[in-house]
Amino acid sequence: MKQAYLGIDVGSISTKGVIIDDDNQILSSSYIWTEGDPIGAVKRLLRLLEQDFPKDTYTVMGTGATGSARKLVGTIVGATIVKNEITAHAVGTTTFYPNVRTILEIGGQDSKIILVENGVAVDYAMNTLCAAGTGAFLSSQAKRLGMEVEEIGDYALRSQHPTPIAARCTVFAESDLVHKIQMGHPREDIIAGVCRAVVANYLNNVGKGKKILSPVVFQGGVSKNAGVVAAFEDALGCKVLVDKNGHLMGALGAAILARRSQVRKAFDFAIEDLEFHTREATCGRCPNNCEIICVYQGSRLIDAWGNRCEQGAVTPE
Repeated sequence: MKQAYLGIDVGSISTKGVIIDDDNQILSSSYIWTEGDPIGAVKRLLRLLEQDFPKDTYTVMGTGATGSARKLVGTIVGATIVKNEITAHAVGTTTFYPNVRTILEIGGQDSKIILVENGVAVDYAMNTLCAAGTGAFLSSQAKRLGMEVEEIGDYALRSQHPTPIAARCTVFAESDLVHKIQMGHPREDIIAGVCRAVVANYLNNVGKGKKILSPVVFQGGVSKNAGVVAAFEDALGCKVLVDKNGHLMGALGAAILARRSQVRKAFDFAIEDLEFHTREATCGRCPNNCEIICVYQGSRLIDAWGNRCEQGAVTPE
C-alpha cells in the first residue's frame, strides 16, 4: 500500500481537508462550512474525503491539523502534527511557489499577511478586529444588493468607474454603500467599489507597515473573487497569483507537514462514527483562574488544555 497524508484546517467559517500522496498530489479534497460546530464539521469533512479517497491503493499514515480549532481537531483525529495557520499557509504556499515573497490571505472572518524570504516566513500580521476586509463583509454586501457572493467578482470587472466606498470599518462602509445606492450609482460600479474597499481595508490594517514584494500569492476563500484580485493588482501594481487550490492551502500545508514529519500512524476513517464533546471548567487553584477545555470521547477524558501552570494540569484518563 502507498502512503498518503491528511491535512485538516478548521476555521470559524469554513473547514477544509485534503489528502495528498508523496508527490503532494491531491487524492481527495473538500471544503465545507463549520456552522459553529467544529467537531460536527470534521466528521462531515471526513465522510466527504473518504468518498473519493482510493483506499484500495493508499493508507493515510500521517495527519496534520491547523486553523483556529487545531488543538481540538488534532485531539479528535489523533493528529501526528499540529501547527498554527501561519506555518501551515507558509509551508503550503512555498511548496508550490518557491519564489513567493508575499502571501495575502483573506478568509470568512479574518485575514493575514505573510512575508517570505528564501522560502521561510520572516514576518506576518493578522486581523481579527474589523470585518471590512474579510469575506463576511463581501457576503453581507452581496446580500444587500440582492446577489449571491459568488456572482459579484465577475460583475465587478464590468465596471469602468468604481464607486468610492469608505473602507475604514464595516459600519462606515455599509453606511456609505447605502448612500451610494440611494444616489443611483450603477450596480457594477458599487460592487467594484466594495471590492476595492476590501483591498484598501486589508492594506491599511493587515498590510500596514509591511513591504509587499512580488511574487505575490493571494489565497483564502476571497481569492476566488475576480473583483478583489483585480483590485489588489491595481493597488499593488503587480501581478497577483491565485492558485486553483488557494482556498485549501492551509489544509495542504498541514498535510505536507504531516508528510515531512517522521511520525507515522495509520488513520482510521471510522473515527467519524465516534462521539466527542467538550466541557469547560475553571481551575480556581490559583489567581489565574484558567479556563480548562476538556475533550471527552463518551465519558472518557482524552485531552485537556488551557492551564498556565502545573496546578491546572488535567491528566487524560
